[in-house]
Formats: sequence, C-alpha cells, structure tokens
Amino acid sequence: MSLAAAIARVEEIQGALSPRIPEPVQVTNGGAAAPAALASAATAGGFSNLLDGALAGRGVTIPGVFAPNALPGAGGALPVNGGAGFGNQLIVQLAQRELGQAEFPPGSNDSPRIAEYRTATAGSGVGPWCAYFTSWLGQQAGMPLGDDGQGFGRVDDVYAWAQRVGRAVPNGPGAVPRPGDLIVWDEHIGIVEQVLPDGRVQTIEGNSSDQVKRNVHEAGSALGYVRMS
Repeated sequence: MSLAAAIARVEEIQGALSPRIPEPVQVTNGGAAAPAALASAATAGGFSNLLDGALAGRGVTIPGVFAPNALPGAGGALPVNGGAGFGNQLIVQLAQRELGQAEFPPGSNDSPRIAEYRTATAGSGVGPWCAYFTSWLGQQAGMPLGDDGQGFGRVDDVYAWAQRVGRAVPNGPGAVPRPGDLIVWDEHIGIVEQVLPDGRVQTIEGNSSDQVKRNVHEAGSALGYVRMS
C-alpha cells in the first residue's frame, strides 16, 4: 500500500466516524506537501513521523484513538523492525494507537470502542473480542480478513481462512514472524509488534486483561502466524 493510498484510507475512516472533516491546512509549495519535509520526518522519526506528518499536513486525524506520544506507559510509538512492508507497518501503527482501550464496564467484553471493533466482523455479538480487534485492524489498514473482507469473530475461523488461502505460517524452526503478522494461539490472537533481539515476540493484543495491551511471549508459544501482506 502506498503512502497516498494510506492517507486516502485514513480520510475515508475519518469521514465515516466524524460528522465534519476539517478543511486541509494551507501549505506552501503551491499547495503540495513539501517532499523535503516528508523526507526529513522519515529520517528523524521513521515511519511514524512520516505517516503522522503527511496526515497532519492534510488536516487529517483519526478520531477516537490515542496519539503515539500519549500511549499509556509506551513512551510513544515504537519503531517497526524486521522486513515489514508498508501495509504491515500501518497495522502496527494503528494497533499502537489503540493501546489502553479497555472494557467498560470491566468484564463486560464491551465498550463504545470495542463495539467499533465488532463492526469489522461478520455480525458478531458481544463476546471475547481479540479476533474482533485484529479484524478491525486489517479493515482499517485496507487489508481486511476473509474472502469478502467480512472479518471474523472467532480465532479458529481466522486461521482456517489463512490456511486455505496460503497465508498461514505454522510455528516451527523455519517460522520467522514479521511485524504486522497476526500471531495465533489456541483461542487467542494478536498482532506482532516486533521481534526482540533475544528472539521473543512483542505483541499488541485485544482482550488481554480486558484491554488492548502490549505483551512479550516466547516465540515457541504460538500455534502459528498469518501473513497480512
């Protein structure tokens, strides 16, 4: 997915969630974003600054989510490592911005934000929502799950689909997770944020202690991975 396509996708999200879309800010350079400024942002802060700078330059925000520098306990969005393509990086960035979203009331499997995650699945009701979260991330990044982009409410259905279409990577000696991959356990699923130097996998998971939470796991603990791109 190109940067222009990502920006267009975020504008589409904004239009769906917000009653008014702010007018793009005035810019110099004949009304076009300055390539040097974007290049500088990419050099200084990597993908996060490049994406945020490009969106800010167009007056675009994503309603209802955290800014990277406001993530609870995260110290800002982390760099993405390990051969992730643009679409995978976008999934990680979106997941980072959801950190801290929690059930309300606690233990309910629900909240206004979790209800939005459910809309990315095929008519799922209130219930365990880790697969709702990954389906929502895929939808928002323009890489929806399912043959018709319908998303899935059950982990087993996500992995069965991935196996059928050749996106499943069973865990084993040759399995190398990449940022933006889905990581699948028995009845639980999350997103690979990065692979740590010691080989452990850092993840972002919905419905982890009733919230969107960052965790670290041994690589051998997962059943497998789902390639998103």
